[in-house]
Amino acid sequence: MSAPILSTRGLTKRFRGLTAMSDVDIDVPAGSICSLIGPNGAGKSTFFNLVTGYVAPSAGSIVFAGRRIDGMPTDTINRLGIGRAFQISKPFPGLSVRDNVRVGALFGADGDRDPDAVTEDAMTLAGLAGHRDAAASSLTVGFLRRLELARAIATRPRLLLADEPCAGLNPSETAEIVDILRRVRARGLTVLLVEHDMRAVMEVSDHVFVLEAGRKIAEGPPQRIARDPAVIAAYLGTDAEDPG
Repeated sequence: MSAPILSTRGLTKRFRGLTAMSDVDIDVPAGSICSLIGPNGAGKSTFFNLVTGYVAPSAGSIVFAGRRIDGMPTDTINRLGIGRAFQISKPFPGLSVRDNVRVGALFGADGDRDPDAVTEDAMTLAGLAGHRDAAASSLTVGFLRRLELARAIATRPRLLLADEPCAGLNPSETAEIVDILRRVRARGLTVLLVEHDMRAVMEVSDHVFVLEAGRKIAEGPPQRIARDPAVIAAYLGTDAEDPG
């Protein structure tokens, strides 16, 4: 495991009387695919919102590529090299696939680039080259997920946050998303994945972080996480009448 590209220390978020995240330490190694898992309400979306600047932490720090970013605006964080693909894709429905991806290429990370070349590369990486002229409104759910990934990739991130890209997909579509994430990593990007499809998580992840009720309860390689009693209890519960 290499040095972390993203680190949080004591990351905490309170919404008035509700503590959504409490004292979370996470290190995401550069060049890895890591997954952030946990039951509904565990704090996964709050973590992504904190890292991308949608909300500011109540306490703690977020360091990306050696630079502290907690409290920075979302657009600044994106220009520094963090891209986010959302679970619910909201493309510009009247634009083609190519023009939707080109929007990402026109913005994103600082530095010189050819937006047309970036657009074509992102579409190819996401398996959308054959649909470049299709209207975004005509895409199936599986291809909308690819479009969401392509738009984020076109911003030229060093770290890609992918929020449940496999949700609602069939096994074939899920396998295709897993292949896209592997191709992204092969380009030198780091991926942090939130996902409920445990088969996909176990297959693609180098390292897994587990949240429950806003706290990190476990982390490690997928095989170890799958056997962790605390993780099993968080997902399946325990029988209070069974002393075993």
